[in-house]
Amino acid sequence: MRFHQPRTWSRRLLGLLSLAVLVVGISGCQQFVIISYLLHGPPSIEPDFDAETGLSMSDPEVTVAVVCFAPKELQWKFPQIDDQVAMAVAYRMGQNHIKMVHPDFVRAWVDEHPDWEKAEEIGRRFKTKYVVEVELADFSLHEGNSTTLFRGQTEAYIHVVAMDDDHLGGERIFTKELEFTFPTQVPRSSYDQSLPDFQKEYLSRLSERIGYLFYERFHGDMIGWAS
Repeated sequence: MRFHQPRTWSRRLLGLLSLAVLVVGISGCQQFVIISYLLHGPPSIEPDFDAETGLSMSDPEVTVAVVCFAPKELQWKFPQIDDQVAMAVAYRMGQNHIKMVHPDFVRAWVDEHPDWEKAEEIGRRFKTKYVVEVELADFSLHEGNSTTLFRGQTEAYIHVVAMDDDHLGGERIFTKELEFTFPTQVPRSSYDQSLPDFQKEYLSRLSERIGYLFYERFHGDMIGWAS
């Protein structure tokens, strides 16, 4: 699975030097903003979950589990898509300082309990503070009816259940409707990339987009998603 790679120090230094040159010719409020950028980095965007609930999944005392539900018609077309999405989102959140239940444990429990109905059942089993449930409504990897152009599209609802202190019950405290397309501007040709490789990349980007609901991001993070 491909993940975003941090910039090298040489590129950072070049960018900072370029901004420093610009500051010389700017005065007043604009100069203050650029100097603040140089000293503290780019301004971050608060996660939707934090903004809407006043809570945070980055708290070191908080443990989170992720589960994904996909209707039968999607599972027939994309076998194990529910497991793949849940695993990608869990790993992405774990990479961004959120304490996660290992997705293999959640998957094993789901396999043993195929009739599970409520996300709080998972929270009860693993004694988590939150359970993130990804409810897939639609998922595709091709542009329209084309067989040679790749462009992933997902419609989903992202829910969060907060568990009681005794982990016996829970309450849904957050829901977000998600419509995600990647690449955002133009499709990919099957002559340039295989379908399995594109699916891996798409799941990586989808997990990142879902993760942005729960951890901070920066302006421009999605600029490279155009093509």
